[in-house]
Amino acid sequence: MAEKKKFLLRIDDKLYASLEKWAADDLRSINAQIEYLLKEAAKKSGRLKDAPLEPKADDNSSTQ
Repeated sequence: MAEKKKFLLRIDDKLYASLEKWAADDLRSINAQIEYLLKEAAKKSGRLKDAPLEPKADDNSSTQ
């Protein structure tokens, strides 16, 4: 897996609480939820092209 950039994010308490609830509803961590939302927004705006999917570790379809 590629290394991820780490940075500090300052965010309003009410927005954080909303994102935290949303993340729990989607069974994600708050970090994963924020990353998901940012990726979706970047794709929708045309600023992020769809990256190729990384193969799953248990995907044996190439050997069959």
